[in-house]
Amino acid sequence: MKMKTARIHAFGDASVIRHDDVPVPRPGAGEVLLRVAATSFNPTEAALRAGRLQAFLPVVLPYTLGWDVAGTVAEIGPGTEGFAIGDRVVGRLEGAGAAAEYVRAPTALLVPAPASVPLTCAAVLPVAGLTAWQAVFEHGQLTPGRRVLVNGAGGGVGGFVTQLAKHAGAEVIATASTRSDHAVRRHGADHVIDYTAGPVAGALGDPVDTLLNLVPLTSHDAAALASAVRPGGRIVSIATPVEPPADLGVRAVHMIARNDVAHLAALVELVDAGKVALDISASHPLSDLADVHRLSEAGRIRGKVIIIP
Repeated sequence: MKMKTARIHAFGDASVIRHDDVPVPRPGAGEVLLRVAATSFNPTEAALRAGRLQAFLPVVLPYTLGWDVAGTVAEIGPGTEGFAIGDRVVGRLEGAGAAAEYVRAPTALLVPAPASVPLTCAAVLPVAGLTAWQAVFEHGQLTPGRRVLVNGAGGGVGGFVTQLAKHAGAEVIATASTRSDHAVRRHGADHVIDYTAGPVAGALGDPVDTLLNLVPLTSHDAAALASAVRPGGRIVSIATPVEPPADLGVRAVHMIARNDVAHLAALVELVDAGKVALDISASHPLSDLADVHRLSEAGRIRGKVIIIP
């Protein structure tokens, strides 16, 4: 039996994404075969497609895109326990492959999907949600009353970071464009700074306890934001490293999120409890994936986008 996939056979612009018919894989021991309900687009995948990540995230071509997966168990590998046919699951795949009608997935990477949202919507949770969780709780160590600046709150990770920071009890100052202002406030931001209107640091007023940076920065902007963190505060960046002045005792971390099913399960619980909302700005068929990459590279995507095979 054949299935549709979105693969790259070479690195380059979005035109290198091809839609191939390939055999449906069979699950091995410790694996299940998922009927993919949806994957979601992550901007890092555009960088991977362009070949910019080969130095630290090498992939073998042809490569099937799609790190996030939400789907239904269609087949169980030999000796695999803990899952049944028809189970709704969500996970972050280590080797990608979810931009397809079916994907083979290790059960160790999967958790039950949220029951309170459509399965397709759950696909936005793993990569962006795990990044946000670890930025807020592990590296940011946010606690009630902390004053935090979320730089880049209008993006897919930013929506989760803003909500989790509020869940932690922090006072959240968020940067966003006017296009994203309403969504960022809906996620719980106490104050929103329009980063297109002028320097963010100048609009902050008092220093913040924690800076969570989610976007690429020039060296000038990075230095300006670092100076807005109080002595003894924290800086966490998932993009450009932000280095504070050496004499202020500010701890700075440049993080890369890791796959952690315990964190993912905790996120699912928050979604089902109504404490974290899934901000989905658009839904596209798999055949439109190249166009989604182009929109992202043009800066025309807000929130998360789901891809349905």
